[in-house]
Formats: sequence, C-alpha cells, structure tokens
Amino acid sequence: MSGLQPVLTPRRSPNVAPPPGATISPQGVEFSVYAGHASSVDLCLFDSQGAERRVPLDKHSDGSWSTHVDGIGAGQRYGYRVDGEWSASGGLRHNPAKLLVDPYARAIEGGVTWRPEVYPHVVDDSLSGDGEMRDDRDSAPYVPRSVVLGDEFDWGDDRPPHIAWQDTVVYETHVISLTKTLPDVPEHLRGTYAGVAHPATIAHLKKIGVTSIELLPVHSFLTEPYIAQGGRTNYWGYNTLGYFAPHAAYASADDPQGVLDEFKGMVKLLHAAGLEVLLDVVYNHTCEGGSYDGPSLSFRGLDNRVYYRIDETGHDIDVTGCGNTVDLSHPVPMRLVLDSLRYWVSQMHIDGFRFDLAVALGRGKTGEFHPDHPFLMALRTDPILSGVKLIAEPWDVGPDGWRTGQFPPPMSEWNDKFRDTARTFWLTDLARDYEGQPGDGVHDLATRLAGSGDLFGSGHRSPLASINFVGAHDGFTLADLTAYNVKHNEANGEDNRDGSDNNHSWNHGIEGNDDVPDEVLTVRHRSMRNLLATLVLSSGVPMISGGDELGLTQNGNNNPYCQDNEISWYSWDLADWQRDMIETTTFLTGLRAAHTVLRQRQFFPGDPIDGDELAALRWHSADGGILTAEQWDNPSTRTMSVVFDGADVGDGRLLMVLHGSAHDATITLPQQDGVAHWNLLWDSRFDRPDQVEGGAVDAGQTYDVRAASFAIFEGQE
Repeated sequence: MSGLQPVLTPRRSPNVAPPPGATISPQGVEFSVYAGHASSVDLCLFDSQGAERRVPLDKHSDGSWSTHVDGIGAGQRYGYRVDGEWSASGGLRHNPAKLLVDPYARAIEGGVTWRPEVYPHVVDDSLSGDGEMRDDRDSAPYVPRSVVLGDEFDWGDDRPPHIAWQDTVVYETHVISLTKTLPDVPEHLRGTYAGVAHPATIAHLKKIGVTSIELLPVHSFLTEPYIAQGGRTNYWGYNTLGYFAPHAAYASADDPQGVLDEFKGMVKLLHAAGLEVLLDVVYNHTCEGGSYDGPSLSFRGLDNRVYYRIDETGHDIDVTGCGNTVDLSHPVPMRLVLDSLRYWVSQMHIDGFRFDLAVALGRGKTGEFHPDHPFLMALRTDPILSGVKLIAEPWDVGPDGWRTGQFPPPMSEWNDKFRDTARTFWLTDLARDYEGQPGDGVHDLATRLAGSGDLFGSGHRSPLASINFVGAHDGFTLADLTAYNVKHNEANGEDNRDGSDNNHSWNHGIEGNDDVPDEVLTVRHRSMRNLLATLVLSSGVPMISGGDELGLTQNGNNNPYCQDNEISWYSWDLADWQRDMIETTTFLTGLRAAHTVLRQRQFFPGDPIDGDELAALRWHSADGGILTAEQWDNPSTRTMSVVFDGADVGDGRLLMVLHGSAHDATITLPQQDGVAHWNLLWDSRFDRPDQVEGGAVDAGQTYDVRAASFAIFEGQE
C-alpha cells in the first residue's frame, strides 16, 4: 500500500450487516450478500472433490444476508443459492437450483457450459432458458465457483506515477493482442498479464512515448451463448460476471491466488517503468442479458429487480444494446460499483478507469441522464476515486444517448467529434477533392486542433477533458482507414451486419491490401502519418489505439470482438514502412513532450480569426494571410497554417501546415513579429523523421507542399 492512502474501515454496529463479500477473520471467513426480495439464502461451500455443503444465512433488516464459518480461509470455493418468489413478469427470478457467483468475489474459477436444447451447438448444461417457468435442474456442475482470497501482496515501494493530464499519452490495448506474437516475450508469457509487464513490452511502450496503458476489460467475463454457439469467443470482454475478480484466462498462472498475484505484479512492474495502468470497465450491463431467456449466474438470481432496470412487465430496460442495464439509481448496485472501483485502486493500485457506455451510469430513476447523478457526484467527491483518472465513453444506445461534452469535471471524455473530423479532413474530403468536389472545409478541424472548445469550453473544463482519438478497439485500425471503404466483418458470423457503417474512411482507389501499386501505398502511408500527427499534436489528451503505431491491419474487420486470432493479434513481423511508423510515432510524441504549447492546460486565449493580436493561435491561409471568416467557412478551403504561440507557457512558436488538397501546391509561410524564419522539424511527405533535413524558410517566403501532407516548423528569430 506504500504511496497510497489507506482505506479507512469504520467501526460497525452489531445491528449493521457485515461488508459484502467474503472477509477472512482469524477464526474463519465472514460471508455477506444482498438479496433483498429473497425468502432464504444458502451459502454453498465446496471441498477439493467438488462436494457441496450448504449453510443457511441470517437476514438483516437492509436486505443483506450473512454468516460466519469457522475453520476455513483463503482458497475456499463457494457460491450462493437463493429462494423466494418466482415471477418472470414481475421481474423476480429467485431459483435455488441456480448456483450464483458472489458479486464481491475476489476470484472466479471456471466458466459456463451452455445447454444444448436452448443453444443446440453448444455443450450440455442446465443453466439457461428459464422462460416463464422456473428451471429446477441444478446448475452447479456447469457454472463457476467464487473463491475466497485475501489481500496480501508485497508491493514494496510501489507508487502511482501520477502523470498529469497534460503530459498523458494513452495507449489502448488488449492483454492478449499486445504480446501474443511478440518474439522477445517467452512463449508461455505471451498474451498474459505477465507478458504485458515483460521488459520487451515495456521497452516498446516507452519507446513510442506512451505514459498510460489502458487495458480492455480485465474483470472476469463470459462468452455469450449465441457467440459460443458459432464456435467463437467473446474476445474483447465486454460481458462482465465479476467486478472484483481479474479475468483468469489472461494469466499464465493457473490457480486463483496466482492469477491475482500476477495481475498485481504486472501493475507493480509497469509502475516501476513509470507507466500508469488504466482499466476499461463495464458497469453498465452484465453477462446476464435477456429478460426471459437470459441466464441467472449472479445478480439476476440474487435480486433481479434491484440490480437491473426492469419495466412494469418484468422486461429489462436495455440502453446498452447488450440485453440489460445495471440500475445505478438504486443504492445497492451503486455501492457495488463504487466498492469495486475503490478495490481496484486501493488493493490493485490501478491509476484510473475508462467507463464503457457511461451515459447509462448517469441515468436516474425515470431514465434521463444528468451530470449530477448520485454516482457521478460520488466519483467527484470520493477521497479515493476523485484522485485517479476518470474517462467517460459519453454515449449509450438509449434515448438522448449522445452526451459528448456533458460530463462533469474532473472526468475526461472520448471525443468522437475529433475522430470523425480528423478522418473526414484527411480521408473522405481528400477523396472528394480528387473528384473535384468540395468537402467540409477546415473550420471543424481547426476546432479539434485547438481542444474542442465547442464541447469542453464551459463548466470549469479545459482541453484536457477531451480524449482525442482517430482509432479505437471498435472500428477500423489506422491502416484499415486508408485501405477500406466498407467493413469486411464476414468472419464474425453475422453476415457483415455488425459493426459501424459510418467509418469516414477511404481506400485510395483500391479496396484492401492485395496487389496495391507502390504509388497508392505511398499516399496511404502519408495519410496514416497525417492522422497520427493530428492526433498527437492537437490540444487535449491523445489516445493511440494499440497496433496503429505498427500499421496493424484487421483485414477490414471493424468489429473483431470475437476474433481471438491473427485478425486481432499484433503482428511483430514488420516491413520497413511499419518500422518507419514506429519511428514517426516516437518522433511525434517526443515533439509533444518537448513543447509545452502542445500540452495546454487551458484553452488558447484570443479570437482565432480576423487579426486578433492577442490570439495565441493564429490561423493562416495558403497565401500567408490571416484566414478570413469567408475562408474559414468555405467548404473548398483545403489548406491552412496555424501558429501555436507558447509565450504564455514559456515556450516558443510552432507552425503547423495542414494541406488537405489532392494536389501539390506552393504556400507562403506566415510573417509574425519576432519570427525571422521557420525551421522545418517534420513533414509527412517523408517516410521517416530522420529523412527530414531541417532547413530555415524565411517568414513570408514560399514552401512546396506535397498533396495531402502535414508539416511542422519552429519559429526562430
């Protein structure tokens, strides 16, 4: 716990229920679970042979049930059976035939085997398909076990890196994808927590300048039955079963304590390298999706009406698109989520969270989103959680579900406007320009470069509230954005119906990666560099999608959620152009780190157009003059220059030239007081940064720009 504030445990009145979960005591283990509508709850203890012993629990006035069992400790396998009213139409799903996972289990052992009469191509079970009638066949042989574990671990002098938002570069990745084929990682560690923390992995992350690794879901999760029916797996993990247990399949260890220790060891090693660890967390829904045909694995069997949003007919209210919605307007599930978050910070030393479909977490009892929802208020005021990085995915699929820019501080948000605008300028508008058609102009791109003040410019927020990205796990990779006009998701088994059709991509005239002429590859690679530079150098917090720095292709699959194979795994067998992409990423993140003006904590002052002498951003046209309002809004404007003036932050001036035209051109570099000439630092026309021969161009003189290119200069007196 060194370097972290201890968790204070207040004294508990004997009339108050014990804390949820399994708590080890000197005499044994105390168990506590919430089941507010139940008539009885049994604790089920399993010995090493799988034999079950049932212990009745005592009910408390708050709806919790508890007992203390002497003579047991860490490693004990257990579960719960809950009896009570069964009424599918009333939203009650009590069924003692179902063995239930403890929502607070620190480890979960085993998976689920699905029943063939419901899903005929899957192995036998006795679990799902309850429908209107209660299924009284025992599910215990087919479902996981909760495992009692303690919190002991030698953290040594581990300390959170505490990287300031303005210095943060996020790297979103998957535990398996990152190292599954990384040759310098021992084979038995590839695709594991230990592999993520291997020196070879850390060396790559440090080289490309990322500060914070964001892992796709690592909470214990399951594969949905319809996916398993097709012989596939849930690879991404957005199907949570346990909010306290690390996903065991990601560990090289094969016992519950070993899994927990390996995860903690990963965090410790990443911290020692100066890297933060962020988790993508899925508190908006669980793996029990389906009102009448969904499985009872934990929450649904404990208290369906409390844990989930249920309508008057007993159906789930689904604003997640995944079959159910956790009801954070109720104190019990809200406490569960807050306890889970605190656990991952205090006991697992996690540095922050990205909240999947975060709008669902801020919907009140009547369904409307509000930034002052009690859960969001709790995040802002909790002494532990308010001190870590909090990132919202600011949408869900419910009514009025798009809420980008509307979350309260200190939360940051994924900025989908940045993603779409950057792609549009460098790809789809470029394709239009080749055909002689106007695009969207430069106004929106300039707004994104400057920190998206239209979205985050009020309510005590700043550019640091914007998590900028051009690619993420769900969507085309950076390379595929330049190689595919449409998605190719046939491998997912859904007849290419899944995944977004709104990709803002352009294949540069040839669909896919086969038989592509060198001249097309040249422009594709330049487009990738343009997008990467726009991402890294814009105001806000850049998030690099893992593998984009390698030129990763997913063969046009923009939704490989079920592809635990070469489609998703990063290939480390790199061609020369891919090594060049690594060097480009390294240069751009280094440039960002070297210049405070690229890491603004506040929005740039002054009016960006019409000659405001106090403006810290100056936008110029191709002739070197200040962009006029007419040029600013003209959809045919495809070239602009912007001067980032860092005088107020002790930095110099940087000039960015963004030329989105399909044709080469000659532009005039702007004149500014105190700048005699502009020294070229980087130009996307070159494959590698070291090919750029820095040269001074006098202010007011011309510079030749290649079609669809991005150049950066530093002002000198």
